[in-house]
Formats: sequence, C-alpha cells, structure tokens
Amino acid sequence: MTLAQNSTIFDIDLGPLNPVTVELILGVVLFGLTFLILAKAVLPKISKTIAEREKAIDGGNEHAEDLRAEAADVRAQYEAELAEARHEAARIRSRAQEEGAAAIAAAREEGARERDAILAAGHERIAEERAAAERELNAEVDTWARTLAGRVVGEPVAAERS
Repeated sequence: MTLAQNSTIFDIDLGPLNPVTVELILGVVLFGLTFLILAKAVLPKISKTIAEREKAIDGGNEHAEDLRAEAADVRAQYEAELAEARHEAARIRSRAQEEGAAAIAAAREEGARERDAILAAGHERIAEERAAAERELNAEVDTWARTLAGRVVGEPVAAERS
C-alpha cells in the first residue's frame, strides 16, 4: 500500500475526490494563516478605506445640501428683489402716465388759452376795422347818396346846407 492510499479518510474508492489526510491538514493550516493575515492586516485597511470614502461622500453630500440651501436662499432673495423691481417699474410707469396725462392736459389748456386769445384779438381787430370802415363809409355816405340821387334824377344834387 502506498502512503496516499493509507492516508485517505474514507475507505471507499471516490477516486480523485477522496481527500488525503496530510493534504487536508495542510489545506486547513494554510487557510487559517491566510484568514489570519487577511483578517488582521488587509481587512482593517480595506474597512478604513471604505469608512473614509463613506465619510468623504457623506461630507460631500452635506456640503452639497448646504450649497443647495444657500442657492435656494439666494434665489428667493433674487426673486424678491425682482418682484420689488417689477413693482417699482409699474409705479414709475403709472407715475409717468399720470405726468404725461397732466402735461397733455396742461398743453391742451395752454392751447385753448392761446386760441381764445387769438380769437379775441381777431374779434377785436375785426371790430376795430369794422368801426374804421363804418366811419370811413359814414363820412362818404352823403357824397355817395348825392351822386346816386343825381344819377337817378339825372341832375346833380347839391348838398343841403344845415
């Protein structure tokens, strides 16, 4: 019998699946050493790295949330200022429309006064010219009346002496 046959755990022939005792013990010892090395040296470093990553990610998320909150505050302030600016613009437009309407009313009133002044001056001038024409015509009425009477009668009419 060979060493490999004597050191098998099972008496039945399983072929290559039948474990050898020495190989089994050696495998368990090497597995234990590998497990200890991984558990004591490698896994703590991996855990530490993962914890640092999670901390960095959480810190980044917190910072991002802070930035989002700050941006929301800035946006709300901007929108409030924009709304106030719109209200101020509406007030300015309203005041400008009122001032424009007042200026138009004043210009119309000034125009009406000027028109009335021009009409009054025109009426006065017409009255003066009419009075002058009447004086001129009244001065010559006697002469024209004698001339006309002379034409009708056929002889010159002399002026009456008063």
